[in-house]
Amino acid sequence: MGLTEEISDYREGRGDPGRLVGSFRRTALLVPVTDATGAGTGAGDAAGGLMSALSGGIRWFYAFTDEESLFRFAGARGEDGREWPYLALLGARLVDAVVPQVDGPAGVAVNVADRDGAMLFPPVAGIVPDACAVDIAPEGTVA
Repeated sequence: MGLTEEISDYREGRGDPGRLVGSFRRTALLVPVTDATGAGTGAGDAAGGLMSALSGGIRWFYAFTDEESLFRFAGARGEDGREWPYLALLGARLVDAVVPQVDGPAGVAVNVADRDGAMLFPPVAGIVPDACAVDIAPEGTVA
């Protein structure tokens, strides 16, 4: 079963959290890249960096399961007339290598323009490395 099906099952109350996170980690996601001029950058995005948004004190990296989901996101932003460069990254790479590089808590927002298919993978234990999880106290105990 693919990530979109796992998200659907989870949202309908039939999913398994462990299976959902496992599918997320194994899926190659399309992550938009801001261009060198800064077009498409949000608050805190560097030109040529991974596109993200800051909400509630958390940096959310945008990721999409396919080009159609990415194009719906572009349309929702009114930016479907420009080129949208992206990288294909495994979900595991996003949370294990990218999230630790962020100054502050960070997670991944998947298919955010898909009303019934969006899913947030927050900065908590079991999703991001323990050192980046907001639900683990510095001394290693769960908050």
